[in-house]
Amino acid sequence: MKKTLITLLFFMTLSTLWGQESTSAYGILKLPVSAHATALGGENLSGLDADPGTVLHNPALLGNVTHNTLGLSFMSYADEGKWMGAQYVRAFGERHTGAVFAQYMGYGDMIETDAEGHTLGMFSPKDIVAGVGYGYLLTDRWSGGANLKAAYSSIGMYDAAALVIDLGLNYYDEDNDISLSFAARNLGAQIKSYAGRTETVAHSLQIGYSKGLEHMPLRIHLTLTDLTRWNKRHYYLSGDRPMGFGRLALNHLVVGADWLLSNAVTLSAGYNFRRGYELKAAGLSHAAGLSLGAGLTLSKMKFNLAWAQYHKSQSALIGTLAYTF
Repeated sequence: MKKTLITLLFFMTLSTLWGQESTSAYGILKLPVSAHATALGGENLSGLDADPGTVLHNPALLGNVTHNTLGLSFMSYADEGKWMGAQYVRAFGERHTGAVFAQYMGYGDMIETDAEGHTLGMFSPKDIVAGVGYGYLLTDRWSGGANLKAAYSSIGMYDAAALVIDLGLNYYDEDNDISLSFAARNLGAQIKSYAGRTETVAHSLQIGYSKGLEHMPLRIHLTLTDLTRWNKRHYYLSGDRPMGFGRLALNHLVVGADWLLSNAVTLSAGYNFRRGYELKAAGLSHAAGLSLGAGLTLSKMKFNLAWAQYHKSQSALIGTLAYTF
């Protein structure tokens, strides 16, 4: 009965995604929280990982994180921007897992001016996210989960707030090493707007597939994102040629692979087609969609480091550390 109710709730909410406005706020909600996910292209909801940061990519994966684990994340962003996050995961019995998490994004100091261009002083824009997550093991192969998140944004004398949820499902076949996930992320709306200006939140409907190869130490990952957005106006054109359906479809695709060197060491790589197209339109090459990373797993500790390009002016380096008490 619980499995049926959770599955119905997940798919009923999908209808609310269609037809919403393309403009959205709270970009912090779109940033990857896990360095491993960053290395796999920035979007991954089907890779089974002991990193607590996976709760922000798909809450259905919470059960794969070891009980009583703390995760810390840090990322250097464009210019003076710095992002940091923390997550804590705790199991309650055999089927229930809970999490608390927080993120902070500081964009550095900026000059404040009036309408005539006179300098008034300095201000420091920032975004903050905090929330709780819950995962439930439905059967031996199916799991579900949900996050409740509060987002706050401040720009000078203006601020805004939003309340959103994530919903996720995962199917895992251990015998064939196949993982299939569905997630509806950032469903919600503003509860306080900038000076009366209402904007939508950056929601995304996603499907993910991960498969470990039988005779090779490789695991492949395919992720489809923004599956409710098929209008070309949502995507940037580089100006070199018009956007056909094939190119439009590739804007939804993220591919990645893990090379399992040993039980302790993993090398990862990914490519995000949309990010590659957008940064090429900004003057970079298609290689800007590439991301790389490595992971080290010890008895009680897991460390991941990843490199990716999210901005024209500077690449980003993100590190995550998970420790089990």
